[in-house]
Amino acid sequence: MARENLNDLMAFIVVAREKSFTRAAAQLGISQSALSHSMRTLESRLGMKLLTRTTRSISLTDVGQSMLDELGPYIDGIQGTLQQLKDLNKKPAGTVRISTSDYAIRSVIWPKLEPLLKEYPDINLELIDDYTLTDIVSGRFDAGTRLGEQISSGMISVRIGPDVRFAVVGSPAYFSQHPYPKHPDDLISHNCINLRFPTHGNLYAWEFEKEGKSLNVKVSGQLVFSRIYQNLQAALEGYGLAHVPRDIAEKYIASGELISVLEDWCPYWDGYYIYYPENRNHSKAFQLVVDALRHHKKN
Repeated sequence: MARENLNDLMAFIVVAREKSFTRAAAQLGISQSALSHSMRTLESRLGMKLLTRTTRSISLTDVGQSMLDELGPYIDGIQGTLQQLKDLNKKPAGTVRISTSDYAIRSVIWPKLEPLLKEYPDINLELIDDYTLTDIVSGRFDAGTRLGEQISSGMISVRIGPDVRFAVVGSPAYFSQHPYPKHPDDLISHNCINLRFPTHGNLYAWEFEKEGKSLNVKVSGQLVFSRIYQNLQAALEGYGLAHVPRDIAEKYIASGELISVLEDWCPYWDGYYIYYPENRNHSKAFQLVVDALRHHKKN
């Protein structure tokens, strides 16, 4: 294919990902008619149909999907390399997109990145609150976060936070009517506040460990939320037991507003890691974000 058609390939990748000429044209900064003409020209030169168009939607043909899967990472790499070259001659700039969670944002990411954003006002940060293990490549994220360093092949992980300990907590009002659980299995008879993962819809099974024995308990109760801070608030208001990171509950435990139970079953877990593709050329802005997030153990 002629070298001058690289722009058409880049345009196709945007259309394929957005599945909308309107959104793709806005992102590329060209008219919809010009973009549609480019796609027809590309299909004509390839001799293959890449897109199936209707009055309301755009979908990929099998060839179009294969082309997206094969060429997408290369196009991203080219754009990343161009951004790196631009960064050599100007201040760090650009948008860094991270798939993460509300707890990670509040406890780790925002406290570390707020000073960076003040120092580099041309760096834009997009933090997407997501409790699921999102595919950051298909989701077009620069990076993702998760507890522990278990990641997919082809990814780099960097520790960004200290070890995390969870706690099972309830209010004094709740425990005035219910006994303290002495074993995780006792939670089955308690009113527990559940956490549902937004994307795949599963309820989180509470995780425990003692003397090398791991135990997951599927609890039930009156309330289900999709964000951990809502679970904490419901526990404070006496609606049941919540399983939350201990650091966000600590001040309420200290004040007596919450009571922590099953503490011998709540060990420390590996803290948060940021992970990202190893074969992608990252911008200087992204490198500064990772460096700012990097966890340094205290002596």
